[in-house]
Amino acid sequence: MEVILSQIFNGLSISSILLLIALGLAITFGLMNVINMAHGELIMVGAYATYVTQNLFNDYLPASLFNWYFVLAIPVSFLIAFLLGLVLEASLIRFLYGRPLDSLLATWGVALMLQQLARTIFGAPNVAVKSPTWLDGGMTLMTGVVLPYKRLFIIGLVIVTLLAMFLYIYRSHAGRRMRAVMQNREMASCLGISTRRVDALTFAIGSGIAGIAGCALTLMGPIGPALGTYYIVDAFMVVVLGGVGKLVGTIIGATGIGMFNTLFEFWTSASLGKVLVFVCIVAFLQWRPKGLVAMRSRSLD
Repeated sequence: MEVILSQIFNGLSISSILLLIALGLAITFGLMNVINMAHGELIMVGAYATYVTQNLFNDYLPASLFNWYFVLAIPVSFLIAFLLGLVLEASLIRFLYGRPLDSLLATWGVALMLQQLARTIFGAPNVAVKSPTWLDGGMTLMTGVVLPYKRLFIIGLVIVTLLAMFLYIYRSHAGRRMRAVMQNREMASCLGISTRRVDALTFAIGSGIAGIAGCALTLMGPIGPALGTYYIVDAFMVVVLGGVGKLVGTIIGATGIGMFNTLFEFWTSASLGKVLVFVCIVAFLQWRPKGLVAMRSRSLD
């Protein structure tokens, strides 16, 4: 029982991390059909924003307030990645809509530039972000089963982010305009919606969520300029498996990959387990090329 509960929690923990990483990509790639290879570097920007926030608290504020730096780092990471995404969309992405291969090459170049910029500012070696003391330790569920507070916090952060995205996309006027533009751009424009403004805001929100993912990843270990490259493939894998343009599909895809990855690694090894996950995804996409939950719209027929 202890082993089963531990593996279930490990699977949920990996799924939550994958989901948080893929949420921003679900907007930029799933809804906007922009292949953003700089998504991993936006995650890296959020991680370094957390690192800078930690240093500012450590250098300029009383030691008694240091444990609360992470609470401020979450909105700071979102804001910095949001603004960077806004600039990136206005200067580059807006000219590449409907040209996926061109957007792939252009954003790949942006990713390389952001990595080099991070090396210039912070150096090539990885840096450590000290987690608050209230995230140290874990909750003892039963003998031999301890749930780390850091993993529980990430799961809670994913739930809050998902709820905020759901309310924005499906319960707000801005979200309705965004869905209208992504499903039928010409008709939305004829009805008076500023598609230019919607595009910029949508891409910036996806970038901001990537910044939140980078902030959460600082709890998992050291960060460096190449942090995003370790997760970009997994993020695309989650979005493609779940179904392009569907938030529910992204959730199911991340949960399935996380649970199966944990299961295969428990039975075999870490490397072989990841290979088996790739094989299963490829086999599934041969059967359902549009993913688990496909978007249905007359504009896509």
